[in-house]
Amino acid sequence: QVQLVESGGGLVQAGGSLRLSCAASGRTFSRYAMGWFRQAPGKEREFVAGISWSGGSTYYSDSVKGRFTISRDNAKNTVFLQMNSLKPEDTAVYYCAARDGARAFISSNKYDYWGQGTQVTVSS
Repeated sequence: QVQLVESGGGLVQAGGSLRLSCAASGRTFSRYAMGWFRQAPGKEREFVAGISWSGGSTYYSDSVKGRFTISRDNAKNTVFLQMNSLKPEDTAVYYCAARDGARAFISSNKYDYWGQGTQVTVSS
């Protein structure tokens, strides 16, 4: 079992930055690939970014590529999402997810554990 707790969400103006954190507890964090997903009101949950268990491979959706950066610190059992140049369309609840395996996937059904989410609101 893995417990995930996100933090760092909030209200920011367009063009601003936020850094989300996801702290993991339970099983060995370094055996899990991690992903960030988001869900806006009335929309389906969508993939944002993923990182392999070693941190050596990262993946991004086209909508955030070049603006967001995913990273992890296995010594601190934490994954991060640095979000720059935020846009109103980035407004959503952001979730981190863990997958028991080396590689991150775009599909949410590949992930085994989920956090409770943190709200990100970008004002225009």
